[in-house]
Amino acid sequence: MLIKRDRIELGHATAPCGCGLHRRGFLGAAAALGVAAMTRGARAAPQPTVIDVHHHYTSPALLAMMRGRRTHQGFNEAWTLQKSLDAMDAAGVATAVVSTSDPGVFFGDYDAAKALARDCNEYQARMVADHKGRFGMFTTLPLPDIDNTLAEIAYGMDTLKAQGVGMMTSYGTKYLGDPAFVPVMQELNRRKATVFVHPLQPACCTNVVAGVPDVVVEYGTETSRTVASLLMNHTTIRFPDIRFIFSHGGGAVPFLTFRFSRMVSGDPELMKAEPGGAVPLIQKLYFDTAQAWNQYTMPSLTKLMPVDHIVFGSDFPAASPLDAVNGLRAFGLSEDALGKIERHNALGILANLA
Repeated sequence: MLIKRDRIELGHATAPCGCGLHRRGFLGAAAALGVAAMTRGARAAPQPTVIDVHHHYTSPALLAMMRGRRTHQGFNEAWTLQKSLDAMDAAGVATAVVSTSDPGVFFGDYDAAKALARDCNEYQARMVADHKGRFGMFTTLPLPDIDNTLAEIAYGMDTLKAQGVGMMTSYGTKYLGDPAFVPVMQELNRRKATVFVHPLQPACCTNVVAGVPDVVVEYGTETSRTVASLLMNHTTIRFPDIRFIFSHGGGAVPFLTFRFSRMVSGDPELMKAEPGGAVPLIQKLYFDTAQAWNQYTMPSLTKLMPVDHIVFGSDFPAASPLDAVNGLRAFGLSEDALGKIERHNALGILANLA
């Protein structure tokens, strides 16, 4: 394993940039959303047992890409490893499984995507090695380059012992159910791999509404598009051993269930594979709690998804792990359900973690 220790030192990190993202920034954003009222009285210093499956990092190479392309990823540009550790400690997060956030690594240059994906994976692996037990990783893939993606899956899973792979919801105009990605899905199914899926600014729909950033509406819609793509291209029934984790409570999927049901009911092959239709097919997926832990989203999420298929996600550094933990507690889940969401469900689907 080609892991160097020239950027991360045991117990602390060299910051990839001079700008800082202080905790008061999170609290201010939370207050604007009414989070303080929702989480008042919840636990403040839980024991470190939580596994966070939606936690981002920024390597120096990623930082250079973000700034060079003016992606305006303020939270990610200001990330440091110490900020991750501090936020995890405050929320009782024992382990964070880190992933590359949007906009991913592909911008039309296959060789550049291959190099950046490898750099990301080795950087993540250094985090895992330098902080035993505190971090896991999802392998960054240079999609839509199929051959190099297959090679990176092997490197990440076999050499770096990653917990799974990370994908974006789309690559250009292709969503994850596109036939072009079948060789990748075949390999992931063979490995019984877990796939963490994160949304990004879609190629189809940017700057749609003046004054409304794409992240507000399009990211949830983007997740829903790729779930529909996977269902209607029969990816989930052809490759049933892939465990897909979708971000942000499944995007808009819980609110589109009736429409998904009508869509699936018109497909004889899907109905033959699952006579119950769309809902049982969706319930075989996994949704995380990142920015979905609030009192408005949780009722729909928990009504649709079995508690065994909900996993804890914080979306750090864009959101606070402590707010996510406290929000789940404020919702009134049973201790058994909390234990599954915060820890045990993740342990059941993430390789090399226990």
